Amino acid sequence: MQNLQELYDKYQISEKNISTGNLSKLNKTIEDLDKLDKVLLLSCSNRFNWDSNDVDIPKSTILAMVIQGALGDKAILIDVPELNIAPCEGNVSRKDGNNCGLKKAVLKDKNKNPTGFHRCWASLNNKEDELWKISKELFDSNAVIFFSSIRWGQANQFYQKLIERLTWLENRHATLGESNVIKDIQSGFICSEQNWKGLDVVDTQKRVHTFYGFKPNDKFYWNWQFTSKVTDETQTSYKEAFPTFVKKFGLDKLY
Repeated sequence: MQNLQELYDKYQISEKNISTGNLSKLNKTIEDLDKLDKVLLLSCSNRFNWDSNDVDIPKSTILAMVIQGALGDKAILIDVPELNIAPCEGNVSRKDGNNCGLKKAVLKDKNKNPTGFHRCWASLNNKEDELWKISKELFDSNAVIFFSSIRWGQANQFYQKLIERLTWLENRHATLGESNVIKDIQSGFICSEQNWKGLDVVDTQKRVHTFYGFKPNDKFYWNWQFTSKVTDETQTSYKEAFPTFVKKFGLDKLY
């Protein structure tokens, strides 16, 4: 079988492999977020832990935790993989048209939906769905920052499930012609990855958030990537990634 480099050369694959995140970028993000009254941090990475005495926390989640620690009571951190979030039902592209986010899809629960803005069929059809825990905080925030790992060139499944379930935010103003209820909420996307596609994913998600109607802040969109060599899949590389990450963001006292 051909090695990875031969395959990349054969198909002329060229990628952006730039790591834009560092301690200075992290500190600047914290400084700017600290000017706001309330910030929602959504961590979308997961990790199975075999040893309860040696917990392995995803790198992007660590960044979210550091930001929360710096902002204190101003920040709400939600671990998205811990929530029961049903898949998007695809009502945005039914054969009879776009039915996503219609007024009759409103979640009729004052505790879960105090603003009345939460309109999602999947919330109605899945009684145990917990997307409301995110939307309730979102509508009460000045900014939302999404954190994700990159897996096979895309933001991971937890982020993708979440952003798809929030399609009704975009649909409300883009298709239904109603008001944009998130136009004043700043957004950001911070991700970590080993060797492939980080910057591309950041660029794509900033475009997605723009479509949705958020107010993207360029300072809140960045990535950390261990190596710029796409074909480096060695065990040595993976083992070196975490200590390098710790050093890059000045986390030596924590890890």
